[in-house]
Amino acid sequence: MEAPGKGGLVLGNLAEVVERVLGFLPTKALLRAACVCRLWRECARRILRTRQRLAWVSALEPGPPGGHTLVQALARELEGARAAPDRALHRRRGDVQRARGVPRAQERKRNSKETAIAIEKLLPKRCQVLGLLTPGIVVTPMGSSSNQPQEIEDGEAGFALLFPKIDGVKIQTFHFPKEVKNRVIDENKFAEAGLKNNPDLRVVLLFGYNSWKSGATRFLHQIVNPLNEKSIILAGGQVESFTSLISENNNAQPSDACGVVGLAFSGPQIQSATVLLDQDVADERTAEAAMQRLKAANIPECNTIGFMFACVGRGYRHYKTKRNMEADAFRKFFPSVPLFGFFGHGEIGCDRIVTGNFVLRECNDVKDDLLHGYTTVMTLIHLGSTKANQA
Repeated sequence: MEAPGKGGLVLGNLAEVVERVLGFLPTKALLRAACVCRLWRECARRILRTRQRLAWVSALEPGPPGGHTLVQALARELEGARAAPDRALHRRRGDVQRARGVPRAQERKRNSKETAIAIEKLLPKRCQVLGLLTPGIVVTPMGSSSNQPQEIEDGEAGFALLFPKIDGVKIQTFHFPKEVKNRVIDENKFAEAGLKNNPDLRVVLLFGYNSWKSGATRFLHQIVNPLNEKSIILAGGQVESFTSLISENNNAQPSDACGVVGLAFSGPQIQSATVLLDQDVADERTAEAAMQRLKAANIPECNTIGFMFACVGRGYRHYKTKRNMEADAFRKFFPSVPLFGFFGHGEIGCDRIVTGNFVLRECNDVKDDLLHGYTTVMTLIHLGSTKANQA
């Protein structure tokens, strides 16, 4: 007769069995199991190292009263998440309704801060979070990377991109506030953000905030110009405000402050390309022609993210009431790449390609004009092969 508890003894000592069983758990449950003993902790660490696939949470419809719909969706989805977020980028539009008698700007700012804090509390403490508030968003619904992306220009909606630690890829957040006393950017801060003396730097996503402020455009040029090299992809745009950057323990920025926040992607395996849809792109044919240029970059589509940064004046107004024109054109040429982005107050980018062997194909030899208005910038970022990422 077998001794009582023999099955438990096997489960507690054979790492191979333990790892196989724990591999069925979502991340939150796995981290709790890691507290049982040293063996389980080591098994949990090995499992988490294999979970390197990007995840996202999207909220396309207003939720019940009491908070932004993205917070409620994130709380639900994180319970079953397979990877532990190491970096998070979230974007929102349409914060909850203001109370009667409270000025719109004041209530909007308070709601934005409360939403950002609620999102940060849901994510791991070590996760660096960058949150943006924009007039509209572009989002791929959850469930499959081939779902039809949506351009949402009205109503409450949001999304959160959750980046786990990925072998061979380093993602850094940064924030450069415009300082009245210092007119020159501290080069040491550039280096700390991975934007200088970094041969592996491949992509920089830049977001200026409070662009209406005097000197904001000049300050943005100070950030962009040193990065305008042919070996780096630059893309982004002007947003209403940023609401999270917990890597810095920063206080909320003054309402009239301006500056630049962003993400720097480094790693020899990263490949990327951008195309600019200028004002002349105004119908389905010309939009698809731009996507053909992006397709011609031959960026691998597995483990790749698409970004769309568009002027708030484009969308269905620009295309004569036809909605979702640019997102539909993207999906036609990239059927399995998820697309995210926003409608903002100015765009950053150009036609530029960085390929796998780091050979650049470009149209001219002069530095590109990167700051635009009434345009759309489409970007692909390939994070490398996924090997064991399916765990």
